[in-house]
Amino acid sequence: MGKSVTALDNSPESQRYQQLYDMLLEAIPSSVLLIDRDLRIASANRNFLEKNRRTLPDTIGHRLDEVFPAIIIDQMDFPGRIRQVFEKNFRIKGDRMTYRAPGIPLRIYYYSILPFSWQGVVELAMLLMDDVTEQVRLSEEVRRVERHLASVVESAQDIVLSTDMEGQILTWNTAAERLSGFTLYAVRGHNFFDFCAGDDQGEMERIFANLQAGKEAQMAEWDLKTRDGGRIPVSWIFSPMKDHLGETAGIVAVGRDLTERRKFEAQLLQSQKLAALGVMAGGIAHEIRNPLAVCGSAAQFIMDEAVTPEFRQECAHKIHTGIQRASMIIENLLRFARPTVPPDSKEINLTSLLSETLSLVTNQARIAKIELQAQLPREAILISGTEGLLQQAFMNLLLNAIKAMPDGGELGVALGQANGEAWVSISDTGQGIAPGDLENIFDPFYTTAPVGQGTGLGLSICYSIIKQHFGTITVESEAGRGSAFTVSLPIL
Repeated sequence: MGKSVTALDNSPESQRYQQLYDMLLEAIPSSVLLIDRDLRIASANRNFLEKNRRTLPDTIGHRLDEVFPAIIIDQMDFPGRIRQVFEKNFRIKGDRMTYRAPGIPLRIYYYSILPFSWQGVVELAMLLMDDVTEQVRLSEEVRRVERHLASVVESAQDIVLSTDMEGQILTWNTAAERLSGFTLYAVRGHNFFDFCAGDDQGEMERIFANLQAGKEAQMAEWDLKTRDGGRIPVSWIFSPMKDHLGETAGIVAVGRDLTERRKFEAQLLQSQKLAALGVMAGGIAHEIRNPLAVCGSAAQFIMDEAVTPEFRQECAHKIHTGIQRASMIIENLLRFARPTVPPDSKEINLTSLLSETLSLVTNQARIAKIELQAQLPREAILISGTEGLLQQAFMNLLLNAIKAMPDGGELGVALGQANGEAWVSISDTGQGIAPGDLENIFDPFYTTAPVGQGTGLGLSICYSIIKQHFGTITVESEAGRGSAFTVSLPIL
């Protein structure tokens, strides 16, 4: 416990004040030394003694330079500052001091010197030392983390910026400066929307409103304006920036330059077009070559004067049939390539359309020993489209199902509606489709039928027609166990 040198008598009241003083000194969480005019230690609290591994006997009465290393005394100019406290009766403002006592790890203190007065006379100077070692360490760690995070943001090749809740730009990293040409000083305080070339201002405001409401990350693709008046396609991810209370205090935006990706996609698309053109050219050549070969052979026979009229008539018939087949192939190919629904689109009762289409294949199914099971609702399901094209698509699917069951089987047709869409399921118990063929069945001229028995355009035309009606067509199949095609179309 510390020892006071203040002159007090030995009365019970004085002893009580001495005890209170000692208790107060021990309760102070800082290290406290009371120093007299001769720079000797008059009192020291337990905090100082424990932190410096000293005892009262080797501290009280000793000079300041016997307690602190000489280098500390000189650097801090303790003698001069203490004399100022005695002479001018004012407090010396605190400063930072690094101090290592023998056998003790380095500690950092924030110290100040205060006058300790009695009846207006400065009797002692109080050296008050607060151990800030841990605070300094944490502060340096925080600064190190901040520098690391700043380095990560500045080193990123993607745009990283932050805004306040109103969209005013707060930070703008090096990548943003490099891509846009605008420096941080040019954009700070301006609205983020001012630098976006998005056409839908309402969409931008909606995304920021969602973030302000605490919703999760939002994604968008908006062009970034550049200083030279250009535009850069950017994919953005917007995330709410939280404060220490978990409240949204701002918005962080990370943007990736899509310029190279768009170039790559364009090159890939061009490659796919060329590949598709090659496949299509090969298919056209293969399919048209067969009827042309028949026509060529028949024409040679017709030019022979020795053939009979009957044989000449037969050759002419083959030429006519071959030309019709070639014309049909070209017509189907053009129909597959048309990107939009013809202008004669109208309201269609899908229930009636399917019922009528089924009546056209009923006899053929019966001859092939195929049991037809239809589940059609009584009420009308209305869609918009071209009746002839949709009937052709469903007819192709039904005929394909019949061809897949040469030894008979079951043909199932079902119609229903859900979630704003009508769905049609056409299933069979036939040969099924091998896994390796499933991903190619909608490609033009892709067929597994024997040579001369299919053009490979049926399913591709179905796919095109359904897409033209803003629908989808999917298939589930297992080799040897049948297939199920499902068509979905938007209802009115």
